[in-house]
Amino acid sequence: MLRITLRDGEKAIINGAVVRAIGRTKLLIENRVSILRGSEVMQPEDATTPARSLYFTCMMAYVDLEQRDAHNDRILSDLQLVLKQMQQPAAQAACVRFANHLARNDYYRALASARELIAIEQTGSDSSETGDAIKAA
Repeated sequence: MLRITLRDGEKAIINGAVVRAIGRTKLLIENRVSILRGSEVMQPEDATTPARSLYFTCMMAYVDLEQRDAHNDRILSDLQLVLKQMQQPAAQAACVRFANHLARNDYYRALASARELIAIEQTGSDSSETGDAIKAA
């Protein structure tokens, strides 16, 4: 079971449906579900770098089951570009973690690895501070 609390006005995507909390809302999820909080959602116009594009495409594969195969093809292209452009050891390790999560169809954890890549890409260093790299628009 998964317990989620949404603040008043906070959005979430649950199995592809966008929901918005009216007042403080608590949810108890009792089965397997694809869920993203508003702070984890990236808008298409924000996918402006290789790591951000990888995150966005993975996010779409996670929430858009009908088009998952097409998104998976794009994920592979995006991952190849990230691997070519980000040679830091921390970036390479995050790419391996991303690929491992993807191989197990664990898109939510793959998104966490993509956030690491975004942080590395932003700093241009070998540090993998993730922070709050993804903002809801």
